[in-house]
Amino acid sequence: MTTIKITSKRQATLPKALCDDMQVQPGDSLVVERRQIENEDAWVIRPVPRLSDSDFCGLTWIGSLKRYAIGKLHDMASVRRSIEEARRGEKR
Repeated sequence: MTTIKITSKRQATLPKALCDDMQVQPGDSLVVERRQIENEDAWVIRPVPRLSDSDFCGLTWIGSLKRYAIGKLHDMASVRRSIEEARRGEKR
């Protein structure tokens, strides 16, 4: 039996072994669903699938930012510099 501790802020603390088995890490989201399993009520906990970097490329809001990233390094300083240059009307 695995014990899940509920903190005073109603947050769940899961054992490391359970997190490892579920392949979740801090910051990941879990879904808790009530189901009938073999005619008994049960709670099912499953991880919400993570989006990879390539999954973000298809999102619409990224499209408007893509022009700032083309031909640039992808560190935050470069992205901020590109946006600032565009705000000033300078060449990308």
